[in-house]
This record gives sequence, structure tokens and C-alpha cells, in this order.
Amino acid sequence: MTKSSWTSKEWKEKGNEDYRKENYEEAVTSYTEAIKLTSDNDPERAVYYKNRAAVYLKQHDYERTIKDCDKALEIIPNDPKALFRRCQALEAMERYEEAYRDVRYIINADPGNKAVQPTAARLHEIVQERYKQNSRVSAKVIQMLEVAFNLEGDKEKRESGMNNLLVLSRENAGAELMFKEGIVKMILRLLKLEKNEEIIISAIRILAELCKDNVPRTESILTIMGVPWFLEMLSSKSQERVNAAQYCLQTILNTFSGMNNKTETKPDREMCEKYKKEIDTILTCLVCSMTSRTITGIARDAIIELIMRNVHYTALNWAERLIDINGLQRLMEVASELEEYKYESAMDISPSTRTITSVCLAIIYENMYYDAAKDKFRNAIEEFIKDKLLTPDIESKVRVVVAITTLLLGPLDVGNTIIAKEGIMEMILVMAGTDDPLQQKVACECIVAAASKKDKAAAIINQGVNILKKLYQSKDDSIKVRALVGLCKLGSSGGTDATIRPFAEGATKKLAEACRRFLINPKTQKDMKKWAVEGLSYLTFDAEVKEKLIEDKEAVAAMIELAKTGDQSVLYGVVTTLVNLCNAYDKQEMIPEMIELAKFAKHHIPEEHELDDPDFVNKRLVALAKAGVTSALVALSKTDSQNSKELIARVFNAICSQQDVRGLVVQQGGAKALLPLALDGTDKGKKQAAQALARLGITINPETAFPGQRIMEVVRPLLNLLNPDCTALENFESMMALCNIAGVNNSTRKHILKEGGFPKIEAYMYEDHEMLRKASIQVINNLVMCEDTVTFFEQENDRVKYLVILCEDEDEDTCKAASGALAMLTSMSKKVCWKIFETKSWLDSLKFLLANPNSELQHRGLVIIINLMESEKDIASKLIKTDLMELLMALTKIEEFKDKKIKELAYSALEAAARWKLIKKNTDNAEIQRNNDQAEINNIENIE
Repeated sequence: MTKSSWTSKEWKEKGNEDYRKENYEEAVTSYTEAIKLTSDNDPERAVYYKNRAAVYLKQHDYERTIKDCDKALEIIPNDPKALFRRCQALEAMERYEEAYRDVRYIINADPGNKAVQPTAARLHEIVQERYKQNSRVSAKVIQMLEVAFNLEGDKEKRESGMNNLLVLSRENAGAELMFKEGIVKMILRLLKLEKNEEIIISAIRILAELCKDNVPRTESILTIMGVPWFLEMLSSKSQERVNAAQYCLQTILNTFSGMNNKTETKPDREMCEKYKKEIDTILTCLVCSMTSRTITGIARDAIIELIMRNVHYTALNWAERLIDINGLQRLMEVASELEEYKYESAMDISPSTRTITSVCLAIIYENMYYDAAKDKFRNAIEEFIKDKLLTPDIESKVRVVVAITTLLLGPLDVGNTIIAKEGIMEMILVMAGTDDPLQQKVACECIVAAASKKDKAAAIINQGVNILKKLYQSKDDSIKVRALVGLCKLGSSGGTDATIRPFAEGATKKLAEACRRFLINPKTQKDMKKWAVEGLSYLTFDAEVKEKLIEDKEAVAAMIELAKTGDQSVLYGVVTTLVNLCNAYDKQEMIPEMIELAKFAKHHIPEEHELDDPDFVNKRLVALAKAGVTSALVALSKTDSQNSKELIARVFNAICSQQDVRGLVVQQGGAKALLPLALDGTDKGKKQAAQALARLGITINPETAFPGQRIMEVVRPLLNLLNPDCTALENFESMMALCNIAGVNNSTRKHILKEGGFPKIEAYMYEDHEMLRKASIQVINNLVMCEDTVTFFEQENDRVKYLVILCEDEDEDTCKAASGALAMLTSMSKKVCWKIFETKSWLDSLKFLLANPNSELQHRGLVIIINLMESEKDIASKLIKTDLMELLMALTKIEEFKDKKIKELAYSALEAAARWKLIKKNTDNAEIQRNNDQAEINNIENIE
């Protein structure tokens, strides 16, 4: 019979079988099929919903558990099982009042149900405590509202009152009470008159907390305040206030879309559809405000960042809609702005605006994942360029070149398409050859951005190198430094290949020295320092330049100080320079056979410089760490550019490869910055960041490296490294870190299991690679201290059998881990005790442990035997019938033991057997004799 002809009951039986075997995904599928085959009011349908809810409960998917229980209760009201499963899910979600309601229904329907009474008692206590707490919170809220919203009151008391309200708003009870007291309208009235920036910021943050994960409150707040109010709050010169308003708007979008602020979050498509109008309104307002002439530069940056975070298909998938409402043209307007142009209708921009805009354009283009969408994107850009060039004045041409430069820093393919259009490159070169400093400056920037690939660089060398040399002679330092970067970029077009040098020997060192002078000069403006670092980012492909730069402490310190500002416009230059210094870029694998083939075909073979040998690289890594590079990376890691995140992660990982400086990385906030990098970014970037976290977790106590909740958050990226696509080193380092985390406490062990860690870790127990196998077993050894792990070994599988076999492994550490795991498992489970005997070699393995010269292995072997002896009489009887008794008695008589505990454990094993009356003591001795250091058991006999 095929599955297509199965009845609903057959699907249910299949689901029950899958559930027992813990094949939860298959169980869900089976119950779902059963549901499909029953009518809406069929009582059997309720059973299937209840069963599927039980599976979801095991998977910790509490939302789905509740939904299925609701559906079951619609068919059979007050069904005890459905109520109890919903109660368990509600309790897990900390919805205690609702959970208590369900357990009360069960008790009212069945007062004699003893199974739910402990749950009822526990929830009753929690609900009573929460009621008392809510009463206290209510009084506190009313008191703080009176203090904070009194315009005549003391300034410090008002600030303190508003901060207290902010703290209260983070608890659901406090947020609900404040909302009912009308705090939203109070804030609206207050901020029309309020001048105290601290109070304004706290008020905006309170609104964000009220909106978080609560759609009804969010809808009400939007109705009262209106989107323009939030945009008004955003337009400020205070970075803290801008951040608060930006966070508030993102929280509103998250609430409507089912997302949260964690990097791995995904939107709920049903919610997005339901609140499509609200989401569209907010994003449309943001797009329209992007080119507002009345907002501040940092507010404009915040608006573009908000758009950037929500347009991608992994978020709200709003990119095509943005193009339809002319959002690209507005972005290009911002991209074409220059701080130097200060006329009446000019936009206020920050030093980071164009960098953020280029990243936003790149993200939108990435979302154009089919040809028609890409064409729509390119057409919109070309239309903007064409419209600008129709105006003959110089300002329009300058703006076009600035916009092209921004494009080249973002969606490179589109930028290259534009610059390849007839007359564009010629126009740029003509502008570079004029005497107008502004035209020279923007043309020079565009040439630098255009020389992004080897073929492009070659074309520009032919056409523009003489112009760049001429501009380098300029008396205007801002032009000179840009021309210098252009020359640096062209001079580095050979990359790390030591055999390719586009310029004369020694030219790169001279260019590096020129960049250094701009960088370390205290009188040099920040903008020019940024360009100097960008020049170094190209020149540091040359190993000789790397060595010279790393020895120049003044230049390294200046570069790090520049990065600490967090200015996104310095990001590329600093991070690329650091990647080059650390040799953290991907290296092409040189296969000997392919090299010989290339020689035969007379192809060019890249050669690595001797100064890029590991010893030199390691020295550079330590020098950078001691110079404070971690602080710079932390400041720069707040970028939204996925490629930049990858580069930052690469530098972090390279630094963390040096064991001696890992403490410095943690001390300077590296672990905190690495977590988001490990969860959001390119695949390579996430792997690099996760490996860096693993390296920190290996050397440093995890509670120190990842304090508080961070120790839980680091588990997922570490588990992501347990993947066949990762290298053996990444697998190994991940397991070493997980081993340390699993050794911290039961909460961390449970979290590893909750994240699906056990099967991923266990898979490496069967690897041929000795180090990976050993690391895996060591993690399992720590995980078995958690009772939830024991169930994995109690099931119908060969896990216990394999551990018994590994107790005889040639590697001593593997033996210790396997026997340690067995010692803990046998202490917690009688099932595991019986499963030991399923292995044919169980007796040999136990003898191997007891007779081992290593006292630690002997200790573990004796604990296993004690656990087996104490578990059940039948198990003890199986042991007594073997020659293990002779070994145990021998261990009680040997005098040479350094570890006295071995003797005591051997006695304990024999005493356990005596308690079952399987052996007896000498009738002349009431107890087993112990005389100081010597002890004996006289005339112990086996009995049937």
C-alpha cells in the first residue's frame, strides 16, 4: 500500500512511531497528513492536533503548540491534554496568568488529577507573586509620572523619574500600566515644550519599549503620534537622540513584521501581509524624507540605514517597491552631494553619508535577483545620470562624477557600466586636467574608485597616470592626497604577486612614505588622513611596505586612532590595510602538479614574498594587537556593509590565532563585537568571526570571555562551524570552545542541546580524524552532566555501545572522556547500565580500565562498576559472575597506589555487592577490615 492511500489513523500511527523515535520533523508531517484527511468537527481531528502540539512542545516551538491546542479545544472544549500542553507552552513563554488559567480548568474538570497539581501549585505561587509585584509597580509608575512630567520640577529629579519609567517600560507589566495611564499623550504634550535633551531621549526610548512585540500598543502609538513626529524627533544634531529615534522606528517596523533586533531574525510573512499598509507608509515616509533639506546630516544617515536594513529579501523585501516610488533617484541625489557645495538648497550631509549611501545602493542591487529587476535598477540610474548631464553647467557635471564615484563604491557592476558609457571617462579626465580644484578633486576620487579591477587599472594607467602625476604636484593637499591614492592603487594592481610591479622598483615605498606623512601629521585634516590610509590599503599588498609600516609605531597608532572614530568613510581604507598586514585574505591554493603544468604552458605563476612567511605575519599580528587594533575593529564593526563585516571578521580571526593576545581582544570588547559578525554577514565572514570566538573560548574561561547572556548567544555561531563545509581546524576549535562552555553549568549545557548541538557534535565521534573524534567525545563528556542528554543514550541506538568500545581506545584522552561519560551516564540511568552489556567487549573494556596504569582511568572504571553494582541486583549479579571480582580484590590489597582513592572505590564496589547479599564477609568480622594503610577482605565468596 502506498502512502497516498493511507487513512488518517494510519498517518497517526506513523506519527506516534516517529514521536517515540524522536523523529520530530517526520512526526509533524505525519500528523499534518492525518489532519488533512479529517473533517473540521471530527473528534479524531482534535487528537491529531493534540499530538502535533506535543511534537511542537518537544521542539520548543511554543507558538505552534498553542495554536494546535487552540484548534483541538475548539473541537473538544476543556480537553485535559490540550489544556495541559497549552499550559506548558504558555509557562515556557512566561505567560504565567494564562498558563494558570488552563491548569485551573483541568483541576475544576478533574479535581482528582494528581499529575497537574504540582504545576498548579507552582503557577499559583508565581501568579500571586506577580500580582503583588504589579501592585508595587503600579504605585511606582504613578509616582514617577508625577515627577517626570512636572515641567516646574527639579531637573535632576525629572531626569531620574524619566529614567525609572524607561526601566519600568522594559517589563511587560510596567509597560501595560504606563500605557493605560496615558503616557503616550503625555509624551506628545511634553515634547512640544521640553528643552532637556536627556528627558527627550528617554521619552523616545520609552515609546520604543512600549511598541516592542506589541501590535495593539504600536498601532495606538502611531495613531496618536503620527510618523512625521518620529521623523521630527530624528532630525537632531545629537547623535544619541538620532539613535533613539532610529531604534524606535526600527522597533515599530519589527513589531509589524514579526522581526526583532537580533541579526538572524526573519520576518513573519503573514504579519507582513496583514500590516502591509502600515509598513509601506513608514518606509515611504522614510524614502521621501531622505532628500529633505531641513534634516541634519546624521538624521539623513539614520534614515538611509533604516531603509538599508529593511529593503533586502531577508528582511521586508522592499527594494523593488523603493525603485517604483523613485527611491533610487532620491538616493542618487544624496550620493551626488558634496560637503563643499554650500548653497541655499544644499542638503546637510555627514562625512559618512556617501559611504552609507553606497552600501545602501549595493544592498538594493543585491536584492535585484532576476534580470528584469537588474535592468530596472540600471535604467533608473542611467536616467538620473542622463538628466543631470542635460544641464550644461559645471555643477551638474561635478555632481554626476560624485554620484558615479559613490556607485563605484557600492554596486560596482552598475558603476562600471556607467563609466563605460561613451564620453564619461573622457569627461572625468578632462575635469582632472582643469585648474579648478573642486573638479580636480572629484575627478581624482572617481579615477581612484574606477581602478578597481586589473583590466580597468590597466586602461587608466594608459590614459590617466600622467594626469595623476600632475595632480600630485598640486599645492592643494586635498588634491595631492587623492592623486597619491590614485597612484597607490595603480601601483598595487599586481596584488600580492611579488613578480608583478607596474611602477619602477622602489616606487611603492616612496608612495607609502608620502601616505605616512599625511597620516601622522597632526595638522592634517581627518578627510586627508582617510585618503592616506586608503593609499596604504593598496600599497600594503607589497610585503616590504607591510614590514616597514608595522615597525612604524607612530603610523600604526595614527591609523588606529582614526578608526576609533567609527567614521564609516574611513572603514574601507583601515580595514583593507589591516587585512593586508595580517595576510587575512584568501590565498589561492598552489597545487604542485598545476604549477608544473603552468610552467610547461609558459603561464605566469604568482610568487609570495619571503616577508609574508608565517613568522613575519605572526610578529605583525602581535604588534597590531598590542597597539590596540581591537578597539579600532570594535568601532568599525557597526557598519551595515556585509563585505566590510567580512574583512573585519578576518582581521579579528587572524589576531585571535595568536594565543598570547586573546586576553587583550576580550579586554577591549572584541568578543562582544564578534557575536553580531558571526550571525550576520557573508558566509565567509560569519565563519571567520565564529572561529575567532572559538579561539577566545578555548584559551579564556568562557564566563570571562562571554559574560552574562553572551555565553548563550555564542553557542549558535560555534555550532555553525560544525559543518562539512568548514575545515577540520574550524571543526576542532569549535568543539574545544563548546567543551569549555558545556563545563560551565547546566544552563549552558541545556542551551547547547536546545540549539540542536548534540547530533552535530556526536557526528564527529565517528570521524577517522583522531583529534576531531577526541574533541567530540570530550564535549559529550561534559554534556552528559545534563539529565536531558541522558535520554539520547537511553533510546534504541548504539551510542552506549560505542562509548564502551572507546574505553579501550589507543588515545589516552579519548579513553578518559569516554569512560568519564559512561561513569556519569551509569550514575543517572538504569537503562544505560543495562545497555553496557549489549557490547560484546564490555568485560574487556572494564578490565582494561581497572588494570590500567593510569590512575584516572582506573578511577573512572571503578565508578562505572560501583554505579552498575548499585543500580540493580540483576546487574550486580552479572558482574559478580565474572573475574572482575578478582581484580577488585586485588586493587584493595596493592600497597603501591599513589592515589588512595582507588582502594576506597574498590571497597565501595565490593560493599555494594555485599548489600545485595551476592557476596558475604568473613563471619568473624562484622565489617570489612581496614588497618591504617592496609586493608583486606577476608574470605569473600561469590554466591548464586
